[in-house]
Amino acid sequence: MLVLGSCGAWPAAGDACSGFLVEHEGFQLVLDLGYATLPRLLAVTPAESIDAVLISHGHPDHCADLNPFLRARALRDDPAPAVPVHAPAGALDRVLALDRPGMLDDAYELRLFAPGDRFDIGPFHVATWALPHMVPNAGVRLSAGSRTLAYTGDTGPSPVLAELARHADLLLAEATYAEEVPDESRAFLFSARQAGELASEAGAKRLVLTHLMPGADPERSLAAARRRYQGDVTVAHSGETYDLTMSDLT
Repeated sequence: MLVLGSCGAWPAAGDACSGFLVEHEGFQLVLDLGYATLPRLLAVTPAESIDAVLISHGHPDHCADLNPFLRARALRDDPAPAVPVHAPAGALDRVLALDRPGMLDDAYELRLFAPGDRFDIGPFHVATWALPHMVPNAGVRLSAGSRTLAYTGDTGPSPVLAELARHADLLLAEATYAEEVPDESRAFLFSARQAGELASEAGAKRLVLTHLMPGADPERSLAAARRRYQGDVTVAHSGETYDLTMSDLT
């Protein structure tokens, strides 16, 4: 898994919001495409080489760069075939309406799902869970071969999170705040402390914290998670690659 970006809300200077490139057996799946992720994606692979896109929810820090991604596939002398784009119903309505009607219709094939559905994307089996957020959000569990990546998207506390993360090789967990989530957002967002508790409860093999607010101290988030989880925990940074077949960061 390549981290394209991991900022919450907006991209810090020189950084990007949520986006991850997951590859197995040559199949390239993009998981979320938030602000400023496309240039980082294009630095490692052409837009036309992406086999599918999976979006967790419709907030722009998770899907805004779908628009330039589709432009990069469509506005060329030899337009790329339509790419499957998987998303909860309604999540992409505003992003897909940014251009004139019909301009990008041939660039994508929209495949809607309801959080809770299970389906396949190339070599990946995808299980999803409805998780609490300000808009419908799908927690995603990707399995290929014997390896599993669990991703919360953005979420508040939920009893189904432990099932999502159960024995995952890598748990990619939103950690907008370090210790405590403000009262007004407590039902909809997560903290590094809660991510550590989840990883411990679920028996996840590795925890990666993502979606930290720009300017947040990553060491404080790491410390909060480590007080609750004794396994390998890191903060996601743009450009880092995680190999789910290995115990070390590569």
